[in-house]
Amino acid sequence: MKVFDLQCALQHVFEGWFASEEEFQRQLGASMVVCPLCGNASVSKRLSAPRLNLRHAARQSSTGQDVETSDVTGGAPSLQNTWMALASHVVATTVDVGGDFADEARRIHYGETPERAIRGTTTVAEAIQLLDEGIAVLPVLLPETFKKTLQ
Repeated sequence: MKVFDLQCALQHVFEGWFASEEEFQRQLGASMVVCPLCGNASVSKRLSAPRLNLRHAARQSSTGQDVETSDVTGGAPSLQNTWMALASHVVATTVDVGGDFADEARRIHYGETPERAIRGTTTVAEAIQLLDEGIAVLPVLLPETFKKTLQ
């Protein structure tokens, strides 16, 4: 398995896993490799260090106490990783109602249908009307890759 550090034309950095260099080139040529953040298919490989198979685990020091080992990167998660985790959580915990968002939000608000977390699309004018009615809405731009089945 080959793991490549990739970057789209909009400078989003992500990781791709491929069976071989040839398979990566085949998928790249067929525009099958796209940025998970923006859906951009203009992708290139970045220089990267060899990947080491180190586990984040506890080990015992010479005194017999457990010592926490850190992962290789040693850094905090990037803003991009945090955003992708948030977007993934939104998709996993909401129901997609598509273009019926405004109508479904009203039905939930007025008790016509059971309360649940929903997501979908609406116009700016409809969103403003919902806010004027006291219905809380939050515009969230989800990455294109979250809107369709992966693989």
